[in-house]
Amino acid sequence: MPQNRNNKKGKGGLKRLFNAFFYSKDGFLSAWKDEAAFRQVFILAVLCILGTFVIADSWNEKILLILPPITSIIVELINSAIENAIDFTSLKSHPLAKKAKDMGSAAQFVALVFWIWVWGSFLWDKYGV
Repeated sequence: MPQNRNNKKGKGGLKRLFNAFFYSKDGFLSAWKDEAAFRQVFILAVLCILGTFVIADSWNEKILLILPPITSIIVELINSAIENAIDFTSLKSHPLAKKAKDMGSAAQFVALVFWIWVWGSFLWDKYGV
């Protein structure tokens, strides 16, 4: 194994899955603790997912309404990871750092617009709201 390689890499089988589960748990808890935007998106997603089981009639409708909030949670985790990695590298202002952070923010914006569009068009079609 190369010397500059992370010693956590290269593990295989169940040990890798076991480690990956706990790294993921730690990432989720860190996002919850340190990222207000993640908490907001997550709480709204949980509310919408619960609401899905009230307003959706079929499996297809449930999946249609659950996918956008889950996508937004995923995008927020990635956006927060980008921001943390850049802030770790340097807190100095740099055009490329701004560009990367802005692109992460834009990705979340697209995910939220998609969420609003799917839910809005579903509610409009179903209830004329």
